[in-house]
Amino acid sequence: MKQVYGYFMSPVNLMGAGAVEEIGDQLKKLKGTKALIVTDEDLVELGIVEEVTEHIKKVGIDFVVFDGVQPNPTVSNVEAGLELLEEENCDIVVSVGGGSPHDCAKGIAIVATNGGEITDYEGLDQSTEPMMPLISVNTTAGTASEMTRFAVITDEERQVKMAIADWRVTPNVAINDPLLMMKKPPALTAATGMDALTHAVEAYVSTDATPVTDSAAIKAIELVAENLREAVANGDNFEARDNMAYAEFLAGMAFNNASLGFVHAMAHQLGGFYDLPHGVCNAILLPHVEGFNLIANPGRLADIAETMGENIEELSTRAAADKALEAITTLSKDIGIPQRLSDLEGVKKEDFDTLAENALKDVCSSTNPRKATKEEIIGIFESAY
Repeated sequence: MKQVYGYFMSPVNLMGAGAVEEIGDQLKKLKGTKALIVTDEDLVELGIVEEVTEHIKKVGIDFVVFDGVQPNPTVSNVEAGLELLEEENCDIVVSVGGGSPHDCAKGIAIVATNGGEITDYEGLDQSTEPMMPLISVNTTAGTASEMTRFAVITDEERQVKMAIADWRVTPNVAINDPLLMMKKPPALTAATGMDALTHAVEAYVSTDATPVTDSAAIKAIELVAENLREAVANGDNFEARDNMAYAEFLAGMAFNNASLGFVHAMAHQLGGFYDLPHGVCNAILLPHVEGFNLIANPGRLADIAETMGENIEELSTRAAADKALEAITTLSKDIGIPQRLSDLEGVKKEDFDTLAENALKDVCSSTNPRKATKEEIIGIFESAY
């Protein structure tokens, strides 16, 4: 059967120490005259937003800051940002932060040019016009939202995270400067790092994986395994931060094109229902979902085990696949991630029926390597509880 694969990523990607210094030139190239800076209060208080805007001031471009983005950005956040954009007559958007500001900025930029409500764009390629130009300055090594065609927005009314997959929400410019990541606290470093690992693992076992996405996914897994512990233990270690920045970007290249699976489909529900941190939900679910997936393609999990440093030379493929689950769990424990859903505030078994039903509707579930019934998804939630 004929199968055609696309490949998507930002057209301009700037990486390495000092990359943020290029933002002024990039704004001028996109003909921006006034920028809406989309971020959160913590990044303003840490001084990171000022570090970025100083380079914007140098080229004489005006800007206004919207710092109302929540950790799980909401429909209301998008609406508030859009209102400020229109009031201030901004013609370009700059997101500063991790996945939350980037996703919120994508929502603002796509509605600004397409109209309607952000809820209109849930699903695959629902827009019809290019979004307002967007430059995404990344400050965490996790989501890769700064270069992907995905945005996740919480619909407060339905208590679900909407997955938006649309090539038109891919930022025009992605900036990954590891110097902006040095101030991230250990817990956030751990959670976002496990998010990057989840992206790479799910992309590698995805039904839409290709040799192109495999190369990025495997390298991302290797870099996470070799650098995440050090980045958590010593946030001032530039080499670890730099390597994690490459890891999250490579993982983004992989899943942006191979998509994801049940880990994200299920984590989206936990985040939308209980307002929980996305990376932590992914980290808890990852070994349980891949345990469920193991029989679909144990060879892929064996590859992951070897890439994470496990000695599989004398093992059967099945036994080597188990080593991947062990390696993921050990890494998660080493960096202080909670190990059970019951450790997270508010999670209740009686909600699993609803969560499972919504997970199966999530766009990420379609490329999971093993199909599942609602009862099986409930079983995975229960095993992680």
